[in-house]
Order: sequence, then C-alpha cells, then structure tokens
Amino acid sequence: MKDTKSQFPNSKQIIIIFFLVGLILGGCQSRQTERLPEKETIPVKVAKVKLEDIQEVLEYTGDIKAEEEAIIYPKVSGKIIEKVKEDGSFIKKGEVIVYIDRDEVGLKFERAPVESPLEGVVGRVYVDIGQNVGVHSPIALIVKMDKVKVNLEIPEKYLSQLHLGLKAKIKVDAYPNEEFLGRISKISPVIELATRTIPVEIMVDNPDYKLKPGMFARVSLILQEYKKVPVVLKEALIGKKPDVFVYVIENKKAFLKKINLGISQGPYYQIKEGLKENDLVVVMGQQRLYEEADVIIEE
Repeated sequence: MKDTKSQFPNSKQIIIIFFLVGLILGGCQSRQTERLPEKETIPVKVAKVKLEDIQEVLEYTGDIKAEEEAIIYPKVSGKIIEKVKEDGSFIKKGEVIVYIDRDEVGLKFERAPVESPLEGVVGRVYVDIGQNVGVHSPIALIVKMDKVKVNLEIPEKYLSQLHLGLKAKIKVDAYPNEEFLGRISKISPVIELATRTIPVEIMVDNPDYKLKPGMFARVSLILQEYKKVPVVLKEALIGKKPDVFVYVIENKKAFLKKINLGISQGPYYQIKEGLKENDLVVVMGQQRLYEEADVIIEE
C-alpha cells in the first residue's frame, strides 16, 4: 500500500510555493506600475479679464459741408468795378462783396452793391475787376462754418438704435492726431427705397474753423457705449453665439466655462455673464485642454 503522505507537499514545500507566487505577483505589479504614464502638464498662455470702456461703432466716410452756404448772384448786369471781400474774409449779413457798374443806357452812374445774405466766411469770389457779369453769373460763395455737417446713409436694421444726439467721432487727414465730436442732428422720416438706408445728418462744432467744407471725413457712429465692463480677448473664445466657452485657470487647473457675450470692439468682447475682473482665461493652447487638466502658464 502506497504512503499517502508522499502525495501532498510538506510544509517546507508550501512555504517555497507561496514565496515564488509572491515574487511573481510582486514583479507583475511593479511592471504595471512602471507602465502607468505620469499625468501631462499642458503649457498655455493666459490673459486677465479686465474692465474697459467699450463701444459698438459703425464706420463711415463722408464729405464735410458747411452748416449753411449760399452762392451769391447779382441783381443787375454790368462790369465789376470794385472787390470789397477776398477769399477767406469774414463777412456779416448785408455786407458788400463787390460793386457793379450798371451798363443800362440812360441811367445815372451809380455803383450797384452785391451783398451777403448771411454771416460767415467768403469761401470763394468767382469774379475779378473789369469782368462783365449778368444776373445769372455767380459772384461769390458764402459759408457759415461755426458748425459743419456730414451726411450719412445708415442701413435700416439700425433704425431702432438711432436717435437725435447720438454721438459720432470725426477724423480728418489734416489733423491725424485729433478727434472731433459730433452728434446726430437730423434723422430722415423716410427710408430710401433703392438702398434701404436712412439719411442722417451729423453736426459738429467748429469754433476754430479747423474743419473745412469739402474735407474728407471718417465717421465713427457710436450706437452703444458701456463704461468699465469686463472684457475678454477674442483669442480666448471657443464656439459661436449663443454657445461660447472659455477655459479659466484656477489653482493650475483648466475649467471650461460658458459665457454670455455682449458687444465687441477691436480685439475685445464684452462679458455679460460668466467671468469677472482678474479671472485668468486661456488665449493660446486651448486645443489640448480638457476639464481639470493640469497646466503651466507660459509668459
């Protein structure tokens, strides 16, 4: 009869078996640990949300015109015998510009004056001494320049935002570092059918006569204006309205936040909801980010 004890391992053999199993399992665990990759830290560039004045602006070009102007014609025909005013002269209402020697036969010689119907500046004298003129001959252009105006045509979709007194900024090439403030003084009650636009008039104070009739003007019509509101750079935005998001950095981690945008000006967008002053938003490197990703901020 066989010895049954020889069929089972003795205590020494059991200890050796457990030791070998432990070594094998320990080796597998260490290899698995070695294979686990470290969590990636993603480099990003950020910008702070800041408070700025921001405006919704329509850009136009136009020609500057005098507030009032008049081309003067003589009441009689004859020869110019005296010029009283020259180009650029100031003139009062009723002052004489030139005198005419009437050429009507049988009349006693008497100088006929040509007078200005308004106060302003002599923009141009069209005649010289000795020149014969008739009642249809233009004598001079008189302009009133204390204020000047620019006429624009605004698309009808902006009608609800237009009102008298709405501000406009005027720039001209002659004074590249200066900005002149104007306001809407007239809004046509009728829309132009051919262009679907609204004729408006911008009036600008011109006490120094720097703005001359005929100048080319660039006009920025300010539809809306907000003071000291949070703004964010365009580069930070992900998606399109109304689903717009940004990544905000908190404690070196990235968090995706939905925001509500307002108006834009240049590279900035107004933030209505979702961000506050000094929040750090990612402006470069968003493509690799995900919720709670570890980040390193690059200068």
